[in-house]
Amino acid sequence: SRILEIRKDVVRESLADFTNVEHRLEFVAKVHGIEFVNDSKATNINSTWFALETMENPTVWIVGGVDKGNDYSELFALVNEKVKAIVCLGIDNEKIIGAFKNTVDVLVETNSMEEAVKVAYKLADKGDNVLLSPACASFDLFANYEDRGRKFKEAVRSL
Repeated sequence: SRILEIRKDVVRESLADFTNVEHRLEFVAKVHGIEFVNDSKATNINSTWFALETMENPTVWIVGGVDKGNDYSELFALVNEKVKAIVCLGIDNEKIIGAFKNTVDVLVETNSMEEAVKVAYKLADKGDNVLLSPACASFDLFANYEDRGRKFKEAVRSL
């Protein structure tokens, strides 16, 4: 802002009513001290890497869908540092489980968003995050990433 000679109060005012884009690191709710974050738009490793990087508290990560040839090794260090449990959501979770079985102690397979959210909620403690950042396409169980994100928000709100 200083380069463009924009006053700080103008920048603050401009950012004050900024809202995040739906399905992109979207805060959904805080339930009994657990924050739920919808990053359904994260359909690749790079997007999920950035989502995990932003997590400041222990995280239960909901991941899975139609794998697009992902190299999960790019996430090993971040998962080791930030993820306390993985909830797999999708029809074929073999590759995800194989990739992270030696990185995370708790890996659970689920077949619906409602089940994934309930399991993640039970695995999380007060102060933790539950992050939906699938790193995969949505077409195994959902019409698209928007449908997946909406179902996540509905499941969180029904806890």
